Amino acid sequence: MLVLSPIAATMPGSYQAVYNASKSFVQSWTEALQSELSDSGVTLTALTPGPVDTDFFRRGGLLGTGMGQGPKDDPADVARHGYEALMAGRKKVFSASIPTRVMGAVNAVVPDTVKAALHKQMAKPRS
Repeated sequence: MLVLSPIAATMPGSYQAVYNASKSFVQSWTEALQSELSDSGVTLTALTPGPVDTDFFRRGGLLGTGMGQGPKDDPADVARHGYEALMAGRKKVFSASIPTRVMGAVNAVVPDTVKAALHKQMAKPRS
């Protein structure tokens, strides 16, 4: 099973606290199920993309933010990367671009207070 758990799951989400918290729930839920199913032969992979070039930012009213205006990954690349990780039996994959993979590694060691401050800069409306 492939579960979508965006990079937002790895950081406090200033200006989008409910979104990031709900993604953190998905990540925790996925890790718990991975543990429960570890002897079942079921593969559960968390696909963790960064910003993806979809209609999400327009529909969410985020086009006036740093995230909305920044670079985004191609949805087909993200999907392919997730599928390949699932087929390889990986538990988690940061996808698809190198910046997203770097952000995933950095978020594992940076304190939450720093991540919240950085996220605030990216998510704060600019208008």
